[in-house]
Amino acid sequence: MDVCINRSKCNRFRDQSDPMKTESTVFAKIPARSPPEEAGTYDYDLAVIGGGSGGLACAKEAVNLGAKVTVLDYVTPSPQGTKWGLGGTCVNVGCIPKKLMHQAALLGESIHEAVAYGWEVPSLDAIKINWPALTEAVQNHIKSVNWVTRVDLREKKIDYVNGLGEFKDAHTLIATLKNGSKKEITAKNIVIAVGGRPHYPDIPGAVEYCISSDDIFSLGHPPGKTLVVGAGYIGLECAGFLNSLGYPATVLVRSVPLRGFDQQMAQAVTSEMEQKGVVFHNKCVPLSVEKLETGQLKARWQNTETQERGEDVFDTVLMATGRYALTKTLNLEAAGVTCVSNSGKIIAETEQTNVSNIYAVGDVLEGKPELTPVAIHAGRLLARRMFAGATQPMDYDNVATTVFTPLEYGCVGLSEETALARHGADKVEVYHAFYKPTEFFIPQRNIRNCYLKAVALREAPQRILGLHFVGPVAGEVIQGFAAAVKCGITMEQLMNTVGIHPTVAEEFTRLNITKRSGKDPNPASCCS
Repeated sequence: MDVCINRSKCNRFRDQSDPMKTESTVFAKIPARSPPEEAGTYDYDLAVIGGGSGGLACAKEAVNLGAKVTVLDYVTPSPQGTKWGLGGTCVNVGCIPKKLMHQAALLGESIHEAVAYGWEVPSLDAIKINWPALTEAVQNHIKSVNWVTRVDLREKKIDYVNGLGEFKDAHTLIATLKNGSKKEITAKNIVIAVGGRPHYPDIPGAVEYCISSDDIFSLGHPPGKTLVVGAGYIGLECAGFLNSLGYPATVLVRSVPLRGFDQQMAQAVTSEMEQKGVVFHNKCVPLSVEKLETGQLKARWQNTETQERGEDVFDTVLMATGRYALTKTLNLEAAGVTCVSNSGKIIAETEQTNVSNIYAVGDVLEGKPELTPVAIHAGRLLARRMFAGATQPMDYDNVATTVFTPLEYGCVGLSEETALARHGADKVEVYHAFYKPTEFFIPQRNIRNCYLKAVALREAPQRILGLHFVGPVAGEVIQGFAAAVKCGITMEQLMNTVGIHPTVAEEFTRLNITKRSGKDPNPASCCS
């Protein structure tokens, strides 16, 4: 049977290496599907284990290409009993609720700034967040997305199985349903897209009394004074919005904040958080969490350099010490999948495991960016390679991301440290600048940490290796520049780009001072 594709969607399948190829040349590349007798030996052309962003994107694309698809998804409750619906981490306990709570925090700050702009806001001291109202609004939105996702699968005729999947062999899955019954499914191709869950440190009281990002967005009571253990992007984002919402936050930093990110920018982010009242304990690891008779939690920690110990009492302790891949329950050995790292992640450079018909996408992959858009794009490209004869692989380089801390950090490409290590100090030029967002002037907001830089090759025309921005709406700023970096933009081209004034994004087009020069990177004036 020939594959039939809606011609209105043809642009999505054009070979990106040659934008001049016509729709007819692309469709000519799509081969006929397997003969009925071959396809008929399996229940499905594709089975996806995991109903998150990557798995769902792969499943939907496969159906668009004529495949018969099923999706298995099951959420094991967190240690505190939190569970959620279809859609994966991003929708339920990740990007979406995080951004909504970040927005709530920004709105609270804006109310106070509004006074400087002339708004008459009565009784500023009485302004406070209604935590139950906030979590209810966030959860209502999430449930609506869960529902839309279910409806979408039904309309696309994707069979959804609410069961915990595991391998019986390379083509057979066993799904354990809610009631404990088993369902056996066979598929020609199988995609592992199970993602990961928060890791709990092996200390007394961690699992019993602490929450994680799986729990914070639906927490049934105000978190109060909170200890966040871990200073990765999840930990800093949670500490940031909690503190801005009026709940004092303390962060334990084991090594460095935002490990893997540009450390100069990470220091700008944490400096801003400290100035807003977040307390940081550096080089500290947790020792124990004890529940007191009052219901509060006493946390103890130790400085790994001085060996000094500290303790304090908190209302909530949130663990943000990394995530682990959900591969242990898959029975990968039965399928012959052996390309698993010590961390439990799957090693698959082109998403294909050592078993030819078994693939993996998303956070479960070793050494790949743990980002929702990465999983989505990789899933779609994989489906096209499986069912449309396409050859385009996923490009994991120059992927933009943003850390939604009180002062956001957006970046794309190499950090300064990585660029220097890869190319050498003599071959790298770093352009940098502090800047003054126009909207910060009247309320006299702190501008000390508003900073950006471009990391480029020193040799003309100075191809840009990385762009980094700390400031308001960093995600919106970096997205457009990400496309430019993907296209190989140079400093010469960036400097010849006319900015939109007055915006914070235009600051990239005004970069002209290098670190090597030793000149002052602070702005002289607004419009010159």
